[in-house]
Formats: sequence, structure tokens, C-alpha cells
Amino acid sequence: MKMTSRKMAELLKGKLTEPEWRFDFDREKDSLRIEDSATKKGVTLSLPGIIAKWETSKEKAVDEVVYYVKEALTVMNKKQELTGKEKFIFPVIRSTSFPTESKEGITLCFSEHTAETRIYYALDLGKTYRLIDEKMMKKEGWTREQLKEVSSFNIRSLKTKVKEDKVAGNLFYFFNANDGYDASRILDESLLHSFSAKIEGKMAIAVPHQDVLIIADIRNNTGYDILAQLTMSFFASGTVPITALSFLYEDHKLEPIFILGKNKPVK
Repeated sequence: MKMTSRKMAELLKGKLTEPEWRFDFDREKDSLRIEDSATKKGVTLSLPGIIAKWETSKEKAVDEVVYYVKEALTVMNKKQELTGKEKFIFPVIRSTSFPTESKEGITLCFSEHTAETRIYYALDLGKTYRLIDEKMMKKEGWTREQLKEVSSFNIRSLKTKVKEDKVAGNLFYFFNANDGYDASRILDESLLHSFSAKIEGKMAIAVPHQDVLIIADIRNNTGYDILAQLTMSFFASGTVPITALSFLYEDHKLEPIFILGKNKPVK
């Protein structure tokens, strides 16, 4: 059976049976919106990424999404505060196409990062997290600088889980702690500096989706092609895709690169 976005939407709806939840399938955007009919708060799922996971893990992939949705909607309808929960505030990386407002029209707190990525801020709630918005921040007298400072400290405090792989003479480091903040580690300057010191070739970085950070030691032209293929594969399979582009890390700066044809990167 070929899985389509509509079929996946119906499959998810069949497992999310809470009577107060309503669904909105968007065929053009390949997305499914699930929200509480009373509060209008909810989540929007990108269906192609879920389908890609379903093709390899079937019911397990669907069950993971169902669990995520139930946790997220349950948390959204509880009162959340920042003060007293400083150590649970983290930065999250998103694409620049990610909405800057909640469905309720409240501006989300974010900072610019690169031409491809943006930094949002989240309150970790254990099994899920809530993106911090301007209303929540102002109500407690917080500033964006406070959010940046606290979240930067917290991302540096997280433990890392790294897998190393060598392909065609190039080294690839995969960060996958599965804590929801793997991509956010691109903001840990001390981490980037430590890898920069041992890179022998060109240092490249990719954040294809929320749950992976790739650092590459590109030692020959083939390395660029491999990185591009890896990044696209992860981007297509991620629940929260970010960008299929990679970045060169030079002089403590990230420069997006386009890898065209025969291994030639273009900034």
C-alpha cells in the first residue's frame, strides 16, 4: 500500500480520538493541524516526514507522533511560568520559514541566526516543550537578552552523544542524544571551537532536522557530495525539518553553502 498524506492524516485521526480535538488537513501544504476546539491551541504536523519514517518503522513511527501530539496538547492547556524554571529554558533551531506567531496570533520570541535558520526559545516540560511567546515573556518581566543568556548556558550544560564515521577519507560526527536539542548544539560555541581545533580539512556543519547535528571534516571534494546526500536524507526523514543546506564554519562564523554538481561548494 502506498502511503499518501491524506491516508496518513486519516490514520492519525483514527488514533487521536479525544472528542474536544478538531483536525484540519491541508492538501497543498501536506500538513495536519490538530487543536483543542475550546482553546484553539494545537500542533501542525508535516506529513511527508512522518510518511518517510512510516516506510521504515511502520506503526512505531505513527505511535511516536500520536504520543507527541497527546503530550503537546495536554501541556498547552496548562499554565506555564518561566520564573523558577530557568534551567529548563533552551534555544531551538528552526527554518526561517517557521511561523513567527502562534496560531492565536501571539508573536513568538526568536532571534536571527543565519539566512537559513532562526533561534526560538522553549520551556522544557519533560516529555515535550512549549515555545515561549512575547505575552508569556512580558507577563513575567523577562527580556529577550535574559532568554538568550539563560538558554545559552543551558545548551552548554547538556551532555553530548557523538558517533564518528569515516567515508571516502572524510570524517563525519553525528550528534544524536535524542533530547530534543541536538540541532541546538550548533549554538554551543565552545563545542564548535573544540571540533574546529582538530579538523584537518574544511569544517562543515549541518542541522537537517531538530534531532541531529552533523559536523564534517571535509578532506577532499567527494566529502561535499557525501555531506549533501546525508543532509538531504536526514532532512526528508525528520519530524521537524530545518534545512537541507550545509554551512562552512570559518573564523567562528557560519556560511551557508550550496553544493552543485561535481562537489563544488558555493557560498
